[in-house]
Amino acid sequence: MDSTELLKKVRRIEIKTRGLSSHLFSGGYHSAFKGRGMSFSEVRLYYPGDDVRAIDWNVTARTGDPYVKVFEEERENTVMLLVDVSGSAVFGSHTQFKAEYLTELCAVLAFSAIANNDKVGVLLFSDRIELYIPPKKGRQHILLIIREILTFKPVGKGTDIGAAMRYIHNGLKKRCVCFVLSDFLGTNYEEAMRVLARRHDLIGLHCWDPLERDLPDVGVLRVADAETGAQTWVDTTSTRLRRQYWQTFEAHTQSTQALFRRAGADFLSLCTNQPYVHELLKFFAQRSKVIAHG
Repeated sequence: MDSTELLKKVRRIEIKTRGLSSHLFSGGYHSAFKGRGMSFSEVRLYYPGDDVRAIDWNVTARTGDPYVKVFEEERENTVMLLVDVSGSAVFGSHTQFKAEYLTELCAVLAFSAIANNDKVGVLLFSDRIELYIPPKKGRQHILLIIREILTFKPVGKGTDIGAAMRYIHNGLKKRCVCFVLSDFLGTNYEEAMRVLARRHDLIGLHCWDPLERDLPDVGVLRVADAETGAQTWVDTTSTRLRRQYWQTFEAHTQSTQALFRRAGADFLSLCTNQPYVHELLKFFAQRSKVIAHG
């Protein structure tokens, strides 16, 4: 697309998702993703009853009076969006491709984050690390993220979710909220997920197209794998084949959800032909309850 068309598309996404993010923010984003760490605030004179483990021995030695370190809860989060841009992300059978749906999801999460004064960063991945945008604040930064996701042309076609998770684990030492947006067709990422989830707040957003679950009865078709390019003929008139197709999708979704649960991470499955706002609101509300009782 040319620059004028791109600007219009970015603006349309901004208008739509900023309004939705305000709705999401008031509906639970803030309470669902509170800052959970403790950061140094100041030193003050020691008072009887203070924890002796909090004594700042350097200041105490320098002044001759006992001082303690005071910490406060961190309110600011860093939000990382790990976005799958592999070959299967361009698939779409309804009004928009999965890639466009992912872009909107990223935008609404990003605008919700900056409304909470959080930083937002992005990692685009396929079977390799395609692009890393470090976390920052501000509207212009979010618009940059939207433009990159809309226009980026990945080199790889396959999916390596584990590599993306290891990249974030190695690069970000401070705890952050990590959203992984993918159809999760990759394999062998369970160990990387467990390691990442131990340090960071990890959420998997499973994005899928209806045609990936429900095979239509339209005769004999030649189909191609979006990631490998392999082609084959399938007879969609077969009731047995369509049932197996549905069962394979459901089994994959359930097994992916189980992987996240075992790692202590959250998981939400979203279909591209359904509005995502209601599901996100429910998800935020559930997280808020867990945090409130945790």
